[in-house]
Amino acid sequence: MLFPQTQLLLVDDSPLNLKILLEFLPQPDYRCTTAQGGLQAWEMLEAQPDRFHAVLLDRIMPEMDGMEVLRKMKQHPVLSQIPVIMQTAASTHQQTLEGLQAGAYYYLAKPFEKATLQAIVDAAVRDHISYLEVRQDLRRTTTTMHLLDSGTFRFKTPEQAKNLAMLLAHAYPDANRVVTGILELTLNAIEHGNLNIGYKEKSRLIEEEQLDSEIERRLSDPLYSSREATAQFVRRPDTLSLHISDQGKGFEWRKYLNFDPDRAFDTHGRGIAMANKLSFDTIEYRGNGNQVIAVLQLGTVAQELVA
Repeated sequence: MLFPQTQLLLVDDSPLNLKILLEFLPQPDYRCTTAQGGLQAWEMLEAQPDRFHAVLLDRIMPEMDGMEVLRKMKQHPVLSQIPVIMQTAASTHQQTLEGLQAGAYYYLAKPFEKATLQAIVDAAVRDHISYLEVRQDLRRTTTTMHLLDSGTFRFKTPEQAKNLAMLLAHAYPDANRVVTGILELTLNAIEHGNLNIGYKEKSRLIEEEQLDSEIERRLSDPLYSSREATAQFVRRPDTLSLHISDQGKGFEWRKYLNFDPDRAFDTHGRGIAMANKLSFDTIEYRGNGNQVIAVLQLGTVAQELVA
């Protein structure tokens, strides 16, 4: 387990399944609360929306099934940001796609092994804590970026990518909406672009808890150390455009623009799709994939803010 004081909500109508989850997620690494059904889970979530870092949700339950709980969470201003891990025996391609489209970006197919469960839980919690940290840092950064009409920024490291994301987010009407998307795109430019860390390699490094050390190693490697990424921001009357480019060899970007059921069980690989679906109106990759343009329509944002 990567994080102390992790609070999890385990939801399943089967006492046996809850017992297995509790055995696989032992204290003190995991602090688990159980709910024997969707209705009880929703009452807990609604009463304490800031309590949990992730929810493990069974899909098929009486009274209120997992999909209904998920839909309710996605309509809530706080609960919508909590990662939901859908754990179910109903794992056909179409059912998984339905869950992804509803907002369950993490999936577990029953039966699952202890190591698999912990890896997915850790990934979901890691992503959520990262989101909470960015949101907290965002509140401390300047809001004068609303005055920016255009600008070019250069960055080399994940830390610089994070700082840039928080800075640029304030140039948008809703900084909370775009900050995660900007961060995912800038990190992708560093990790997968300039440092040439492939998808399978990143999966292995995460599993071995070596990702951060490998990034540091490559940043000091002469093969990669001189590479930099750029972000060009342009404000127009109806749109805000962000053009990010890196010096890598590119990648097959098409399969990452949308949530893919084939990757629903992986510990990463959701960032570009989340940026595309949740942060911006359009994302367009160019060339071999080492350039991306993310566009936000200002008219759309105004309507959402009014609503």
